[in-house]
Amino acid sequence: MKIAYRLADEKSAREFLGWHYEPPYDIYNCPPEQLEETVQYNIDPANNVYAMFDQDEELIGFCSYGRDARVPGGDYSEEALDIGLMIKPALTGQGFGAAFTGDVIRNGIEKYAPRKLRVTIAAFNTRAIRVWEKHGFQQTQTFKRSRGGMEFIIMMKKVVAVKNK
Repeated sequence: MKIAYRLADEKSAREFLGWHYEPPYDIYNCPPEQLEETVQYNIDPANNVYAMFDQDEELIGFCSYGRDARVPGGDYSEEALDIGLMIKPALTGQGFGAAFTGDVIRNGIEKYAPRKLRVTIAAFNTRAIRVWEKHGFQQTQTFKRSRGGMEFIIMMKKVVAVKNK
């Protein structure tokens, strides 16, 4: 599947912020009272939030690169490109995770040329943890989020430079 990345605009942000995930993934739902503020945050180009579209121009997910993908309470002192990824609820649990993740990794490496990549995942989200492990990420830290005390895992991967022949 070919994925097109575009900085989030108001239309795409409202669509992905309106997605509804079932428990326990409902922690990813945007609270209605925070919608307007969250739309404005997501459409600010400084936050590096990208809407992801398939070949039919359907919004299939969104991702972010940088500070947006961090969770308060984690140690982010090591230099790395932080990646956040959310997939449209109707597409989750259907085996698309590895392909989407691989494409988001490739896109991040092309755009930002980092030496290391990092993701922060809710500890209960074993599906996501397995997908990132398949892409060579290894757990480096666990911590409890500053607000609410939910446990999270930080995983990292070194970027291997590809030499031109």
